[in-house]
Amino acid sequence: MRHTPDYMLDDVETVRALVRENPWGTIVSFVPGKGLVASHYPLLLEEDAEGIVLVSHVGRPDERLHELGAHELMVIVYGPHGYVSPGWYDASPAVPTWNFAVAHLHGTPELLADDENLRVLDRLVAHFENVLPEPYLMRGTLENSAYAERIVHGTVGFRLRVDRFEAKEKMSQDKPDAVVDRVIDALGEPGPYRNPALAARMTRVHGREHGA
Repeated sequence: MRHTPDYMLDDVETVRALVRENPWGTIVSFVPGKGLVASHYPLLLEEDAEGIVLVSHVGRPDERLHELGAHELMVIVYGPHGYVSPGWYDASPAVPTWNFAVAHLHGTPELLADDENLRVLDRLVAHFENVLPEPYLMRGTLENSAYAERIVHGTVGFRLRVDRFEAKEKMSQDKPDAVVDRVIDALGEPGPYRNPALAARMTRVHGREHGA
């Protein structure tokens, strides 16, 4: 990742929040004889652990592809991101850019036994289902429980204790307040680049209610 001091994030709690709010990761490994390999899975933050600890699972084919547990890997997590037009600045000169939040999380995964993997799968499903009026829990019925116990053998759970990370949040920090306000307004307007999530993130990063 390009080192840009104005945009770098080094606060662990901010990175934890980024993972918590965006629980989808790209897993990247360098595997001798195969080169770079990548997979994509949901993930959860272990809230009671110190530092940044992730739990997730992969399918058995991906476990073999990554040689999971044999070496370090990187998990990439994205927050809101999107295009920013120079036409929104009402200033010249100006060039297009892309605002984003991202973290590169490095560590060597610990493989989980089937019973703990099943508990992690339970947590993953509950995390996403519990906000629904009628949650469809993985082991909510005897039939579902039997099915879950069969499919767990086709997955490999892992815990990743992040031992180093690089994170970056580029949210127009180099622009005057008036320009930031115009960008936030533009991201909220109907059109091809409408992006309320990015507008909300920019508002938060700049530490004020929009319009204040």
